[in-house]
Amino acid sequence: MEQDTRSTLDVIYENWRGYNEKLQSCISPLTDEQLLLQPAPHMWPLGQIVQHIISVRAGWFSGTLQDADKAMSAYMAWGRRNSPARSAAELVRGLGETWAFIESRLQRWTPADCAKTFPDEWEGKIYEIERSWVIYHVLEHDLHHGSEASFILGMNGLQSLDL
Repeated sequence: MEQDTRSTLDVIYENWRGYNEKLQSCISPLTDEQLLLQPAPHMWPLGQIVQHIISVRAGWFSGTLQDADKAMSAYMAWGRRNSPARSAAELVRGLGETWAFIESRLQRWTPADCAKTFPDEWEGKIYEIERSWVIYHVLEHDLHHGSEASFILGMNGLQSLDL
């Protein structure tokens, strides 16, 4: 029997990639009307939640980690309450492009790179945060909001994330 020599992080990143692919598969067939589904009138609709996932990925990995990228800069504006609606194709493309941006960095960063800190402002105070914390934070953010999206899909009889 051959022993698996992948690191724990390799396995985590591989599964994060799979989670992104499942989210893309669920969003891909949706109509504009389905992207407006929301669990309650005061809560964000499905399409806005997915835009938020995309914008947060771009914001942390490109903005906060100071890795300027024209496409990521455009995605940073998505997901705000007044953002224009996006089609399923646009959302799937945004999920794919932001994931590709993230994954290319995950593949090249060393442990020393992940220990590097960056300034980030929260409630008027500047904090130095490690790149490794940003990686974890964006992963947990993806899982949280992806679960919201899956819940909205499921409660409306649509295909949810098959985990």
